[in-house]
Amino acid sequence: MEGNAGSLYGRLNRSSTRGFLAYVVAGGACAAVLACFVLSAADPRAAERDDGLLRLSSRSPRVWPDLAFNWRVVVATVVGFLGSAFGTVGGVGGGGIFVPMLNLLVGFDTKSAAALSKCMIMGASASSVWYNLQVSHPTKEAPVIDYKLALLFQPMLMLGITIGVELSVIFPYWLITVLIIILFVGTSSRSFYKGILMWKEETRILMETREREEQSKAACATNDVVIDSGYVEPLLTQPQPKVKSALETFLFNLRWKNILVLMSVWSCFLVLQVLKNNSKSCSTFYWTINILQVPVAVSVFLWEAVQLCRESRARRMNGNLECVCEASIEWSPAQLIFCALCGLLGGTVGGLLGSGGGFILGPLLLELGCIPQVASATATFVMMFSSSLSVVEFYFLRRFPIPFAGYLIFVSVLAGFWGQCLVRKIVHVLKRASLIVFILSSVIFASALTMGVVGAQKSISMINNHEYMGFLDFCE
Repeated sequence: MEGNAGSLYGRLNRSSTRGFLAYVVAGGACAAVLACFVLSAADPRAAERDDGLLRLSSRSPRVWPDLAFNWRVVVATVVGFLGSAFGTVGGVGGGGIFVPMLNLLVGFDTKSAAALSKCMIMGASASSVWYNLQVSHPTKEAPVIDYKLALLFQPMLMLGITIGVELSVIFPYWLITVLIIILFVGTSSRSFYKGILMWKEETRILMETREREEQSKAACATNDVVIDSGYVEPLLTQPQPKVKSALETFLFNLRWKNILVLMSVWSCFLVLQVLKNNSKSCSTFYWTINILQVPVAVSVFLWEAVQLCRESRARRMNGNLECVCEASIEWSPAQLIFCALCGLLGGTVGGLLGSGGGFILGPLLLELGCIPQVASATATFVMMFSSSLSVVEFYFLRRFPIPFAGYLIFVSVLAGFWGQCLVRKIVHVLKRASLIVFILSSVIFASALTMGVVGAQKSISMINNHEYMGFLDFCE
């Protein structure tokens, strides 16, 4: 059974990614050329004349609508519930949907909408993690959450979020929109393509299984005993080698050592963020605290990376070809550097957008060869830490109204648990793990659409008002 899973997803993982990387590079180059064109056409005197106004648009005044029963809140509840449910199933959170919804529909300012989006991601991720701790791995005796990959990506993701937040102050809104749309369209297309490949492979396995079952029934009808040593059951219906109770499964899925390391990283980043927010912008102390986040993230990443390399090398020397974690790749310095850069990219996108970084981490885990259930559970687990860090930080900064945040967290908790229960049951009945990949791709594409609409609307408004659309000064 385990070998069957490896053959299915290992084959998909070996499909070429050069086209996708070329697309990202070309998209980034186009965005850079467009930025140069806009900057060359921008009126520097407009920047000087409207500097105060522009800084207010970057640091928009706080707008907190009251929590009251009206059609806006009802629609936001429905959209938030569905976004949280499907976002956590796909392992992407849904921040690209929540921020425009809270900004345009409910009426919150952009920064408050981003803070409330983090609250929703935290609630949905926490309930999803609670659900995943009570389910067994679909193919082998292991937790469905890959703690090794979580330890590898979480530090760099948190460092990337810090970078993204800093860049969001400098970058004009239109450039952030263009970059995110380019990235989201690429990742959603790539995930959709992988989903199609998985669907075809699952169809082949199901057809072979039905044929074998029919042959077995025909043999039994003629009183012949047939033992088919090559019989392969569907990937998603293999019975577990040992039936565990709910409590035994929960305790088995907990890995306290890894959780304590993750909590330590979380606590270090929280202390540094609180110190940074209480310091003067661009002061020596401010930049010192910012720089201190780098050794914290890099040290934990290197510690886990060295462990993965050593364990992988030791297994290969002993003739054991089993992967050291859910990712079906050989861990090498080049692979680890790639993972570090992707973690930074995911965190940077999360910081720019106000999401948890799952828009990059979810597709990346699939690209590394993780099965959809593990990719979703691991990405959601990592997002729980990154989003909760932001929520605690925003609470100290008074970035969101407590009543509205409590209500949205309650809705997201219910949605996350409901989404996991419903979709996992559908996957189990239909024997189609590729449904999780399609959900992931759909949520990313929907986020690209909403971000595109909001970005286009705001950019047109700035053009009509003759506002400065270049880069802003970070320290002013």
